[in-house]
Amino acid sequence: MKVIIIEDEKPSARRLQRMLQSLDLMAETMLHSVEESIEWFQNNEHPDLIFLDIQLSDGLSFEIFETIDVKSAIIFTTAYDEYALQAFKLNSIDYLLKPIDDDDLCVAVKKYQERAPQKQAVTLDFNDIKKLLVNPIDREYKKRFSVKVGQHLKLINIDEIECFYSENKGTYLHTTEGRNYLIDSSLEHLENELEPQTFFRINRKFFVNINAIKDMVSYTNSRLQIKLNSYNEQDVIVARERVKDFKGWLE
Repeated sequence: MKVIIIEDEKPSARRLQRMLQSLDLMAETMLHSVEESIEWFQNNEHPDLIFLDIQLSDGLSFEIFETIDVKSAIIFTTAYDEYALQAFKLNSIDYLLKPIDDDDLCVAVKKYQERAPQKQAVTLDFNDIKKLLVNPIDREYKKRFSVKVGQHLKLINIDEIECFYSENKGTYLHTTEGRNYLIDSSLEHLENELEPQTFFRINRKFFVNINAIKDMVSYTNSRLQIKLNSYNEQDVIVARERVKDFKGWLE
């Protein structure tokens, strides 16, 4: 069976590759962008199974299917659950939210293996999608974070945090007091830990707190620039593909 991984974050791709090896699946090809993937599909035999991230470095992976008629089965691997219905329209086996759980991956692979011999068009069951889109009210979200200050640990309540951001391979939180603290987490992990009515991931590097937004102005290329109450160390820009969802979140 031929398996490939399309994932723009190379550490995540290598981690998934190792997880697949433990299931006796070899993913020898790893692609990292929409452009690279389109070129590869145009020049190679299509695989049996694709593990596909949705947000790649140069756009959404759905753009691949606008150019290439991909017949492969797909297991989506993403940090964004809002794309589940769009994925449903494709030849999808499952939709795994990052960080990927070993048991969930095993179930998804078994689901593919059970359906593959029939050579039927396989699609994600609508009941599966409904289970993925868990009602936020039913979830438990983090109320506070612990950060290291010298030899001490400091607790910071969630309502004291203006934003989370990544920089130099680290993840930081910025408080209403204007302080920055390194945390032992990634933005991908925060996807499932932050209350979605309060925090929104505006791009690959930032989560912002709705209560910390001071101003919003139009920016180049149909984007938005956000001004926060105290954070001003770098531009806070809503990615173009997230602007529509961001405006909906504000309302």
